[in-house]
Amino acid sequence: MGSSNLPKFDSISSDFMTMAIEQAFVSLGVSSPNPAVGAVIVSHGSIVGVGNTQPVGSAHAEIMALRDAGNKAQGSEMYVTLEPCAHHGKTPPCVDAIIRAGIKSVHYAVRDPYDHGNGSGHSVLENAGITVHEGECEKDVLDQLGGYFKYVETRLPLVTVKYAASLDGKIASGSGDSRWVSGRETLLWAHKNRPTYDAIIVGSNTVALDNPQLSARPNNPEAPIDSSVHQPIRIAVDSRGTVSPMAKIFNGDQKTIIATTNLSSKQWCDAIENTGAEILLLPLYEDGNGISRVDLKALVEVCGQRGMHNILFEGGGVLLGSLFDRQLVDKVHAVLAPILIGARTAPSAISGHGAMYMNEAISLKQVQIQTLGDDLLVTGIPEWN
Repeated sequence: MGSSNLPKFDSISSDFMTMAIEQAFVSLGVSSPNPAVGAVIVSHGSIVGVGNTQPVGSAHAEIMALRDAGNKAQGSEMYVTLEPCAHHGKTPPCVDAIIRAGIKSVHYAVRDPYDHGNGSGHSVLENAGITVHEGECEKDVLDQLGGYFKYVETRLPLVTVKYAASLDGKIASGSGDSRWVSGRETLLWAHKNRPTYDAIIVGSNTVALDNPQLSARPNNPEAPIDSSVHQPIRIAVDSRGTVSPMAKIFNGDQKTIIATTNLSSKQWCDAIENTGAEILLLPLYEDGNGISRVDLKALVEVCGQRGMHNILFEGGGVLLGSLFDRQLVDKVHAVLAPILIGARTAPSAISGHGAMYMNEAISLKQVQIQTLGDDLLVTGIPEWN
């Protein structure tokens, strides 16, 4: 349904759908390959049940909300971000449970694009005498489920690039010092959003220079890793086997993958595997300058084959430049800090071939700008010709 054709909804109804969207946020990065869905059950204007999609093979959001509501679900309304499923997968159809519970009306934001969905749940509910409303907060949910919609259509994840740079586009000083370009509010924002991704990906230079943990610590970035918080898979792209087995990305229980090529030695691969990490051998790609690197398109395809919906590339400049050169980026989060670095040797946020002429520069659409303390966060969608 196009946004121009949306029916009118009252503010209270939209508030309940907003609460369902907040529930769904918790499932991002957790539920893949199932969509991250949130549900809220309302009786006489009060919330009596909430739920979000659990890891694959477990209960969907609607079931979790019905369990939470118990007998109070009878005669109530359900607000759910995605059309309830009507097919048998690893779990029974949600529409059957909704009908049995005696829900009188269902509000959902967007239809499920999956072949077995796409209106079937809507029809089953209506045929059972349940009033069904479609389209509340559609734009917000389409944005939240962008990775799922792309995955259903292409079997590829949504690729997001994030970087923090000075006003002159530098991600570190001339000596390579990068702690910290951006402020604390940006750090908090980054850690709050990391759990929503299936994987966080960096290049070998970032591992060597910054030695990041690539963990998600949304409550306190300086605190130890909280086991109750979803931790994305850590992936380092290392074409020639240079990452040290002592790097922090191998610490803890969080899964780590090193994407490499046959240019890496067996001895190095064995050392990496001894840390408990996975070695992912990928094809080489010639970058046009006579340098062969990990084929990033192949890496994205493997992420899709593993059921990932959202993957985040955090740098550095060589890795991000290669992504843009190959037009693999779906979304950009660019943080601009109010500092100037200069320095001819200071690395830029994005390198690669780039644009030789201004008419070759990549434009962003659907641009949003917000402040993170003194920093500016610019979010947009690249326009590919």
